[in-house]
Amino acid sequence: MIAAMANHLNFDIYDLDLTDVRTNSDLRFLLLSMPSRSMLVVEDIDCCIKLENRESGNEPRGNQGDNQVTLSGLLNFVDGLWSCFGEQRIIVFTTNHKERLDPALLRPGRMDMHIHMSYCNASVFKQLAFNYLGIRDHRLFQQIEMLLEEVNVTPAEVAGELMKNSDQEAAFHGLLSFLHDKISERDTKEEKNE
Repeated sequence: MIAAMANHLNFDIYDLDLTDVRTNSDLRFLLLSMPSRSMLVVEDIDCCIKLENRESGNEPRGNQGDNQVTLSGLLNFVDGLWSCFGEQRIIVFTTNHKERLDPALLRPGRMDMHIHMSYCNASVFKQLAFNYLGIRDHRLFQQIEMLLEEVNVTPAEVAGELMKNSDQEAAFHGLLSFLHDKISERDTKEEKNE
């Protein structure tokens, strides 16, 4: 999705690993050095450095190693005085645990849009089938939808399968095979864990 947004906007993408940033000053320098028409991606913000949620009641543990980036420094990075230098920048944070983030980081003005990326369901599948194959209904839809209820696959995985073949029938059979394989993998994994 990030690549699609950058491609659509004709922005460059920069990946920021906060574990490599030692101080708030370094973070500010990176922001000021970032060119216009660029997208900065900070993946897994919830676990890349220890930014305590002030409302969690946990004692501050400090950051790992000699990393001294603070929540205050990150908040200023996102919407403080230094963030308004330059134009046309987008900052994207990803997380698997939004509840671990401090509410101050999540508020509008800092994170203006929150997009929940769930697993593929029937309505998402139908939209993907229309987008990639131009079809709104097919005799295999019901079978595919039943399998989607049984196994967790991402919309990107489903789209990847649909793009493998421009022939609708072959694409749907390929997707069915993929879903059956995912179910078999899941079942095998569960058997090993018993």
